[in-house]
Amino acid sequence: MPLKSLVPTALGLALLAACGGGDAPAASDAGAEVLANGLTVKAQIEARQDSFKTLGRNFKTINDQLRTDAPDLAAIEDAAATLAETAAGLSDWFPDGTGPEAGVKTRALAGIWETRDDFNSKASDAQAVLAALSTAVDTGDLDAISAAVRTTGGACKACHDDYRAEE
Repeated sequence: MPLKSLVPTALGLALLAACGGGDAPAASDAGAEVLANGLTVKAQIEARQDSFKTLGRNFKTINDQLRTDAPDLAAIEDAAATLAETAAGLSDWFPDGTGPEAGVKTRALAGIWETRDDFNSKASDAQAVLAALSTAVDTGDLDAISAAVRTTGGACKACHDDYRAEE
């Protein structure tokens, strides 16, 4: 379509927007609302996703090390410390308005906000098992670390089963 024919359409849309016409926000406005923490909904969801990616990478590091013939305890220690530090504010990653209704891609299910007490309990459980993992790592006992990793995986799964959408 030639640019010349797009001008009237663009002008009409601009006038409609200026007059307050239209009920739905533009797709580019999805997640633009500013939350009490100062982040936009979109930025909060992206920060949450980045934090979960950090958790995943570090958990993988520990698992990968435990599968080797000679696990690097320093790498496991660093990863465990990052896990505990990253997960510190887990429940706060999900303020109201950052669920599927936000119009921003997220795997967080609405149940997080509908059953907040259960979600917060599971998040607290995850933080506790991550602290226990750090304690196990501090002992240097690979069997204790492996057991703590299994417990941590179970805590992650418990939350994912109820509150995370499939890809």
